[in-house]
Amino acid sequence: MLFTTIAFGLGFLPVVYVLFFAIGRLSHAGAAGWLLVASLFFYGYWMPAFTLLLAGSICVNFFVGRAISGHVAMQGRPRARTWLIAGITFNLALLSYFKYANFLVDTFDMLSGINLSIGKVTLPIGISFFTFTQIAFLADAYQKGVSEYRPTHYGLFVTYFPHLIAGPVLHHAQMMPQFRLESTYRIDAANTAAGLTIFAIGLLKKIVIADSISPYADAVFDAASQGTALSGFEAWLGSLAYTFQLYFDFSGYSDMAVGLSLMFNIRLPYNFDSPYKALNISDFWRRWHMTLSAFLRDYLYIPLGGNRLGSVRRYVNLMVTMLLGGLWHGASWTFVVWGGLHGLYLVVNHGYHALAGTRREAWSRVAPYRAAAWAMTFVAVVIAWVFFRAPTFDAANTVLRAMFGGGQSSSGGTDSAIFWNAGTSSLWVAAHCTVLAVISVFLPNSNAIGERVLARCVRDDTVKWVLIGATVVFGSFLIVINETRNSVSPFIYFNF
Repeated sequence: MLFTTIAFGLGFLPVVYVLFFAIGRLSHAGAAGWLLVASLFFYGYWMPAFTLLLAGSICVNFFVGRAISGHVAMQGRPRARTWLIAGITFNLALLSYFKYANFLVDTFDMLSGINLSIGKVTLPIGISFFTFTQIAFLADAYQKGVSEYRPTHYGLFVTYFPHLIAGPVLHHAQMMPQFRLESTYRIDAANTAAGLTIFAIGLLKKIVIADSISPYADAVFDAASQGTALSGFEAWLGSLAYTFQLYFDFSGYSDMAVGLSLMFNIRLPYNFDSPYKALNISDFWRRWHMTLSAFLRDYLYIPLGGNRLGSVRRYVNLMVTMLLGGLWHGASWTFVVWGGLHGLYLVVNHGYHALAGTRREAWSRVAPYRAAAWAMTFVAVVIAWVFFRAPTFDAANTVLRAMFGGGQSSSGGTDSAIFWNAGTSSLWVAAHCTVLAVISVFLPNSNAIGERVLARCVRDDTVKWVLIGATVVFGSFLIVINETRNSVSPFIYFNF
């Protein structure tokens, strides 16, 4: 079920919200159970065949987690480690089959010339996110003694519908203590008002911004896939269009998840912090998909040795982490290259920091240096996004060659056949990208806006009731407008 549909916004959400707090007045356990059932329905609404897969994954991980925490409590570390390895192996095997089976077989066929056939394996929506969430739980059970002995609460931790499909990646300690608070089960008008506001911002990002610029990116990358020669202007505009489409699409989803959860008095971690304001690539990854970055750092980079084993090993660990992070995003070698590029960027960035030493701090206070650092970081990110978006290496090569002088000549005006066929002009796309650049680089992000709105709602009753009315009307209007389109656009990260 999509957050942007009438079925969700005007059907599912009001019913779940009202019954959660109604049941919560009588039984906290009953309300948590209701939210679990609703979350399973939310998942199964779109892909009912995979609800049993999700439920089976939850059951296995719950019992493995109990075994790990039980052995840790009795100082049985070796047995706990055995259970941890078994649990992680189970999760990775499940993820590998559904997400990577076709990719591995196709790669084997290409290298060997043997034509194997396993049929088309369908990718269950959200499997990457609920798998990583449960791996984190097992690791926390082993390292920190985290435990959960209530099946309903563990199931809710995994399936909680605001984050189930596309994150953020959660830790048990971030979420479940909140469901033990009595205040969680009482309507808080300030939280509801702020949550609706953040949700409406996310709707605006997805429906108005991301979906409106996606045809420009699609036009360029589709043309590249068909072998059409591009001008440099077209290639840069298509790449920039995708750069902003991806950001507003995924950050829009994350805003909606945070806003929806706040309506239920639960705080989810932020996933974005204005990543296109970053002045270096390390800063970018501290701001982009923050919960995944933290997961890769804590459960992959640091266990590999992090920066504790010398500079060379540190750079190797960075490359391995980013290559696997790229593969996590999609079963394609283009995603591996995207991850490898970011790994290379990080290696260069850390090497530069080591060479510059303390002088870098003084330079970073100089405006021209900061501007150059921002421009270099942003261009590097855009280049990498070409591999993230392009369906093949040939398409990526066509776009990149055009971006750096290897395309057909063009005046850069309104004569682009590609954009003309998409119903627009090069100048309009350029203006659109410029506006989105200003929004993403210079305006406050939704995290800051949400916190300010919440603080104001806590202080002023009139503001919170006005906001509830206004955001319900505005959100309903956006959802209805979205439904009138020829097709409802899913979120990009649903594919991962």
